[in-house]
Amino acid sequence: MNFDFIRHDVKEQKAKSRYRQLVCNSTASQGKEIVVNGKSYLNFSSNDYLGLNNHVEINKALQEGADKFGVCASSSSLVTGYHYAHQALEDDICQWLNKPKCLLFSSGFAANLALFQALGKNEESHFYLDKLSHASMIDGAYHSKARVKRFNHNNIDHLTKLLNNSDEGATDSPSKPPSKLIASEGVFSMDGCQAKVLELAQVAKSHQAWLYLDDAHSIGVIGNEGQGSNYFAEIDITMATMGKAIGTSGAFLTCDEDLHEYLVNFSRHYIYSTAISPAIAWATRKSIALIQKEHWRREKISELSALFSELLNPEIELVITQSSIHAIIIGDEKKALNISDELKKQGIWLTAIRPPTVATNSSRLRVTICANHNTKDIKYLAECINKAIA
Repeated sequence: MNFDFIRHDVKEQKAKSRYRQLVCNSTASQGKEIVVNGKSYLNFSSNDYLGLNNHVEINKALQEGADKFGVCASSSSLVTGYHYAHQALEDDICQWLNKPKCLLFSSGFAANLALFQALGKNEESHFYLDKLSHASMIDGAYHSKARVKRFNHNNIDHLTKLLNNSDEGATDSPSKPPSKLIASEGVFSMDGCQAKVLELAQVAKSHQAWLYLDDAHSIGVIGNEGQGSNYFAEIDITMATMGKAIGTSGAFLTCDEDLHEYLVNFSRHYIYSTAISPAIAWATRKSIALIQKEHWRREKISELSALFSELLNPEIELVITQSSIHAIIIGDEKKALNISDELKKQGIWLTAIRPPTVATNSSRLRVTICANHNTKDIKYLAECINKAIA
């Protein structure tokens, strides 16, 4: 068979309990319930953190956007695909996060690849990534020409040591010091803990580096108006997705005027991709307005998260966080799958996360608590998990 490794590799995934397959969700919305093969489950695996997907006002704005601009941009942004809806959304994001410029992308993965590959055009660029950074950040960094170092997770001392080594090397060759970029996630996708944003910003400033944060799981949820990491410190470059807490689709980068101009001219992912749907852009404006105004959504996540932590058996290894994401560490892949299957029998959809998404022997249940859950849901979830892991 041509490409005979295909069957071998899939078979090996099954043997390691790492096999993945598509599951068709037949629900009308991604609310707190999910319907699979005709059975309804309480959904604790959604990234709809604020419960905004299928919101009536956002849906109405989507229809308005389709009527005004059409569903498809019909071109890349640099040809004829850049509509007023895109410009208006970028302006809203800049005002929300207090940033000079914004660029829209089709996905967070594309935005991360675009940024690292555009800035990593030669070895004079040095990237410093948290070891738990998202796969798209790692791919973007290592597929660039930049020199890449990874610091231990949330370890400011290790990061500082790596930067000091770089500074000492630059002193030996002072003609052209490296351009430095520190990169991390604002909220880490697989365990929910937050980056040490203020410390990262201080380290970046003292070493004349830029700070780049992937705020995919922070935007909307963290901050008094859902500003994410920008609530805590001045971030040079922020990437955030719109398909999670914001409840629409796509992603954006915020930056200064110079980097914006550079990306428009040199980012292949931006130049050669059709612009996101203008109707989606129009709907996203409404979503952001709701996020800024409806503080109760973030407050509810905090209240339900505290209740969940309180009700869970103390011997269960729960990663304590201030976000919507709560990881229960199981360890073994097969055991994590078995617990997930047992919870499905109780009407709870809770996906087992396994390598390579997480490190070997750290398979887990990734619980996401959203604003559309209620106290009854959380009590039932904790009761079922306690029984399944007993």
